[in-house]
Amino acid sequence: MQKLGVGVIGVGHFGRYHALKTAASERADLVGVSDPDAGRAAAVAAEAGCVVRPLDELIATSDAVIVAAPADSHFALARRALEAGRHVLVEKPIAATVEEAEILGRLACERGLVLQVGHLERFSAAHGAVAARMGKPLYIEAVRIAPFKPRGTDVSVILDLMIHDLDLILALVAQPIESIDAVGAAVASAHEDIANARVRFVNGCVATVTASRISLKTERRMRIFSEAGYLAVDFAARRLSLVGRGQGGGPRTPGFEEFGIEQAGWEDHDALAAEHAAFHAACLDGAPVLVDAEAGRRALEAAIGVGRSIAESRARAEASGLIGGH
Repeated sequence: MQKLGVGVIGVGHFGRYHALKTAASERADLVGVSDPDAGRAAAVAAEAGCVVRPLDELIATSDAVIVAAPADSHFALARRALEAGRHVLVEKPIAATVEEAEILGRLACERGLVLQVGHLERFSAAHGAVAARMGKPLYIEAVRIAPFKPRGTDVSVILDLMIHDLDLILALVAQPIESIDAVGAAVASAHEDIANARVRFVNGCVATVTASRISLKTERRMRIFSEAGYLAVDFAARRLSLVGRGQGGGPRTPGFEEFGIEQAGWEDHDALAAEHAAFHAACLDGAPVLVDAEAGRRALEAAIGVGRSIAESRARAEASGLIGGH
């Protein structure tokens, strides 16, 4: 079996998982790891059974690299690898600006290289269960809240958490965004820790997205309305409820016997292993890239739009005296 030589750049919290998953793959060989923290690199290399290599050497000896470094270095590292002729799996967000994302997309296209973006939720069993049951959404409500953790506070909650739901919504709606109205606040870090956005698409669909990393509990829910019915998803409980016309096999809705109720769940699978398998298939077999540079660009553009709207809302609140200026 042909194997892909993979190097992992950045072995912090999530990079370590990438290294271990690569080491365990039947279709990849872990060529090595690289990280500015020499102690951390040595520890993860020992755990994964590989060697630590300088960045240039790692890129030169790999067929593909996984960029799991801090977000502000994604563009420079991914560009460096692509220019060296290497396939790239870059963690989300793809880059810091839309222009940078477009540069990476063009570069990968020109070189005939795979550029996959690490929007892990696209490979989850939950996303598959939702996508299989929902037609064209009219309204989507997504909530993703969690207690505070110092990890990830180098970026806002928009790029840390909300971008996952923005990407899922963009995949479900597949339409350009018309407008964004958002509010948010930095509470425990230098960036927004709570945010709420109302996103309107050109086809009339509306999505409301809430993200918080300073909540007292963890909650992940999504509700979707369409002409076909109503879908409620509890990601933590791995359960969904679908009320819709023509749903068979379940109880009927009292007073609306033409509507059925489906209660379903899903078995979790290893989403990171699925993401890696898709990357390996794209590199080795020429399979389509499920989350490509364009998908990464759209999610980043939406996240930046949320941040811009929050800044505008904050300016209005300060001008009115609702909140104090800094």
